[in-house]
Amino acid sequence: MSLAETGEFGLIARVVARFGGGPGALPGAGSAVLLGPGDDAAVVAAPDGRVVASTDVLVEGRHFRRDWSSARDVGHRAAAANLADLAAMGAVATALLVALGMPPELDVRWAEELADGLAAESAAVGAAVVGGDVSASPTLIIAVTALGDLQNRSPVRRDGAHPGDLVAMAGRLGYAAAGYTVLSRGFRSPKLLVDAYRRPAVPYPAGVVAAEHGATSMIDVSDGLVADLGHLATASRVRIDVRRDAFEVPDPMRDAARALGVDPYGWILAGGDDHALVATFPPGAALPADWRVIGAVGEGAGVTVDAEPYHGPRGWDHFAS
Repeated sequence: MSLAETGEFGLIARVVARFGGGPGALPGAGSAVLLGPGDDAAVVAAPDGRVVASTDVLVEGRHFRRDWSSARDVGHRAAAANLADLAAMGAVATALLVALGMPPELDVRWAEELADGLAAESAAVGAAVVGGDVSASPTLIIAVTALGDLQNRSPVRRDGAHPGDLVAMAGRLGYAAAGYTVLSRGFRSPKLLVDAYRRPAVPYPAGVVAAEHGATSMIDVSDGLVADLGHLATASRVRIDVRRDAFEVPDPMRDAARALGVDPYGWILAGGDDHALVATFPPGAALPADWRVIGAVGEGAGVTVDAEPYHGPRGWDHFAS
């Protein structure tokens, strides 16, 4: 059945059912949700008195392809892109709002499975999808807004790094970029890499842990390590140097790089979509579990690799040709 046959309100009813039911009914949702889907607006508690908010948009053909990823995969990716931003501020996610622009001929089951992916990724961090909007569109567009709570902590911003700080990372890098390259060359394996592109494995809890351990700045790697560290360097007016030998190249990535004739460090240093967290910590700080040192902060500007200017791929740019 197509969306045109289902109709707007039929679609909304089907999608809302995947999020937990009717007005206010969100079994298993975090305690911050006071009123869920079904009314003119949702109601989400903000016990800290502040709300952390982030928005991302995914456009078919630009951010995902239906022949590469299932609808559920796309739902996971759309939610993760926003939830990772909250984690990078040291916040805990509470709720998501989702706006969908979809072609009328799209099968309603695709929309339902998309909702399943959004709900599952949200539930993994104790959040819930509490509302949104739908519209007909010639291009499939998914826009997600995530809300979070700082739990009385200060937000970890991009402008707090100081010379002498350690640069550390939680999560993994290069996997999703390698998976993208594999898919773009017409292959479907190694499965580890392709699955990483389809659904990122985001280290959500590491953001709060880093904040509690005194992280001075933090960001999630969505566009590429060098590019995103560049944002920290610019905001903090420092130079950040990363060490190539801090990154282990797993065998499936090394094998894929050899087969495709590419440098795997291009994936690691410039690939996005893994949503690893990168933060700076004061010198001598005892790093929390799951965080490892990958470099240091110094005087100057920009990002270097092994103390040398980096001339490789620069990472994702939405308006680059």
